[in-house]
Amino acid sequence: MFTNSSAARRLARPARRRWLLFAAASASLLLRVDARAAPRVIKVHARRFVFTPNRIPLAPHERVTFELTAEDALMGFSIPQLGVRADVPPGIVVHLDAKAGDAGTVQFLCDIFCGSGHETMNGVLVVG
Repeated sequence: MFTNSSAARRLARPARRRWLLFAAASASLLLRVDARAAPRVIKVHARRFVFTPNRIPLAPHERVTFELTAEDALMGFSIPQLGVRADVPPGIVVHLDAKAGDAGTVQFLCDIFCGSGHETMNGVLVVG
């Protein structure tokens, strides 16, 4: 046993430092896991012949979940460059996971004919 309390404190410091480093590393790891587990949710509403929003900024390699709704007709939501697509029936919320690529612009579009004006129903993801 130590009779001098200052000697006991000196010996306890390295153990305390190790514990603090362990706690900091654990917290950092948990934050990284949480960031991977929860992609950003982006709500996209479709109606003849418009997506809202039609311009969506993304960070490079960002993981997102599109929350898609349609107002008046069966729509398609397609991002060919990312290899993702979904049917969006009116009145139903559809979730579509995607991951952005490198910086640049990527088009998304309606790929189910929804009437005259369908060919202009598109938008852009601005990655960067």
